[in-house]
Parts: sequence; structure tokens; C-alpha cells
Amino acid sequence: MPRQFRCATAVAVGAAALLALSACSGGGGEAGGDDGVGPVAEGKLTIATGEPAYAPWVIDDAPESGEGFEAAVAYAVAEELGFAKDDVEWVRTSFDAAIAPGPKDFDLNIQQFSVSEERERAVDFSAPYYETTQAVVAAGGTDAAKATSIADLKDAALGVASGTTSLTVAEDVIAPTTDLQVFNSVDDAVAALQNGTIDALVTDLPGAFYVRDAQLDDGVIVGQLDSAEGGDEFAFVLPKDSSLTDEVSDAVEALRENGTLDDLAAEWIADQGAPVLE
Repeated sequence: MPRQFRCATAVAVGAAALLALSACSGGGGEAGGDDGVGPVAEGKLTIATGEPAYAPWVIDDAPESGEGFEAAVAYAVAEELGFAKDDVEWVRTSFDAAIAPGPKDFDLNIQQFSVSEERERAVDFSAPYYETTQAVVAAGGTDAAKATSIADLKDAALGVASGTTSLTVAEDVIAPTTDLQVFNSVDDAVAALQNGTIDALVTDLPGAFYVRDAQLDDGVIVGQLDSAEGGDEFAFVLPKDSSLTDEVSDAVEALRENGTLDDLAAEWIADQGAPVLE
């Protein structure tokens, strides 16, 4: 059994059957202390993701395969914590339910959660495992869809949503020869992409994957834009006051320092059609 979890006890309190979990450890060290919410199942690491879970985060909606960026990151963190692959159990949750207050049926949840102060009042976050970039998604058949460099995009009709990091990055990195078309929302920009008003849209990378896979029939992710502006930080969600939070953060930082996170991003995100444009 992994050193982090030596025992978990459930106590039913009255008719409400409230569960109070306590985790204890001995010998090899502690998983974040004795006072926090303990694991769902003794000797197991229960990880949640969305239903469905989309590429490139999870391939073929099968996180147990370890295929896809977030599925691979989850197993890498589990290994850092001392769990074998067979000791990882997957459950599914909606995005909103995962970050709502209250008891959870998971130890960790990974589905592109960005860290915010409001969410931190209801749940714990680990150290971030990924920082989003901005990306270009184009309608199939356009010259923009065939672009392989930033220079190839300079004459394209580009759209962005107002008040977003995407606008600044598009201006600074692409520096188009014609004015960017600025829309009130990403949905308005997608509609313009669908009807041919613009050739390509600049948005955050997760949004670009969604536009390509769920909103366009023939969408193409042209690539990512390298910029100091950065983007949202994605982190694991854990139950509020989880005894695992510090251990998971330490595991994520170890994977960052040894290059694993960068390697996994290069393998799964670039291979899903999102090279970094130069």
C-alpha cells in the first residue's frame, strides 16, 4: 500500500449519515498532515475527469488508457505519490459539480480547472501543471488553415473577442497587415468564422480545441502563439482541506523540475495539431 495512505475510517453520524474521513500514516511520511479530508478509498487514488473528456486532454474519452495530456499527467502524479497504475480509479463529474462546495467522491479532479480566489473558497487547488497559450484556429479551405508560420498569417482576416489576452497577443505576435476584427464575445467571433467573415480566430488553446472539435465542421488549429502574456493556469482540484493537497503540489512541482510536464505537453498537445508557430 502506498505510504501516503495507511488508513481511512468512515464514521456515520446520526440519520444524516455524514462521513468524517481521517487519514493516518506511519514510517515513510505523511500525506499533507492528519487534519485534512482523507482519501476516498484506502490504498487507491481516485481521480475524476469530465464526461465526456475531450482530446487532447483525454484521447477517446478513456482516461484509464493514460492517453492524452491530462490522463498522462494524472498517472505521472500518481506514480510520484507512490501509486501503481492499477491503484488508480477513475470517476466522472461535471465541471461545475467538481468546484462546488460539499463532499466529493474523488481525491483529485483534472479537467482544465483554472485557479481563482472564488473557487478556492470551495475547493483546494494543487500547484499548476499547465499554463495555457493563445492559439489560431482557422476554417478549413482558407489560406490561413494552410499557414505554417506567423508570416503566413499576416494577411489573413483575423478575429478576436474584445477585452481578452488574445487581442493583445494577436497584435503583438502576428502584427497583421489589416486591422483585427474585434467581436463582443468568442461566440460572435466563432459565428464570423462559420460564415466566412473572418479566416481565423485567435483564442486560448482549450477554446481553440473546442471550436475545432465542437463548433466547426472542418476547423483546423493552425498553431500556438509564443507570448509572454501567458494565460490561465490549470491545476488539480481537491476537496477543501484535503490532506493530499501539499503532496500533490509537490508531485506536480517535481514533474515540472524534471521536465516531464514539458515532455507530455509536447507529446500530446503538439501532436493534436497545435505546433508553436514561429
